[in-house]
Amino acid sequence: MSSLADAIAELEADLVAKPIRIAAHRDMPFAIFRYAPQEEFALRKKLRLLAIKLAQEHGRQVKFISLARIAWDAVREFGEEDLFKTEKLRGFDAAQRHVNQLLTSLDFKPAADSVLDAISGLSPAKDVAFLVRAGGFAPYIYRTSQLLDSLHNRTLVPVILFYPGSVEAGTDLRFFDLPIKGTPSVYNYRVKIYGARP
Repeated sequence: MSSLADAIAELEADLVAKPIRIAAHRDMPFAIFRYAPQEEFALRKKLRLLAIKLAQEHGRQVKFISLARIAWDAVREFGEEDLFKTEKLRGFDAAQRHVNQLLTSLDFKPAADSVLDAISGLSPAKDVAFLVRAGGFAPYIYRTSQLLDSLHNRTLVPVILFYPGSVEAGTDLRFFDLPIKGTPSVYNYRVKIYGARP
């Protein structure tokens, strides 16, 4: 069995356990599923199959939430033209900072609020949210650790973040295997990580 298949099997076992075993803390019912970026399409297929199996055999419904869609919806809602002008006049890094502002500032629509809107009405007892297509935050638009921190104490719905990247050491992750900006500990996660073994 491949490491991806092993990690999926481990995640499935924890999702169907009673009580669910994805997290150690009730106020942070989150986990990360790390996979190699080149496994993106294989992962999508396996997740669709997993969602069907969870529904049919265990009565647990999966809600897929695209982080790429959240990013682009924010750009469309608050002005694509402004983003294009920013990049043209001040460069790509400024454009990334512009989108980050849309996803973090209360003046716009924070990404965590978009996730909470998408999972409102879900039952912690029978539903789970899969945050997929995190590549929409690449290369340095928005840190996924910041998203999970922003969800802390705001939902009891189990949330799995599917993270394309590599493990550096312990729980340090490297998004899309890109060079780390700042100190490695900035990217340290306090939740269970599936697929931590490459």
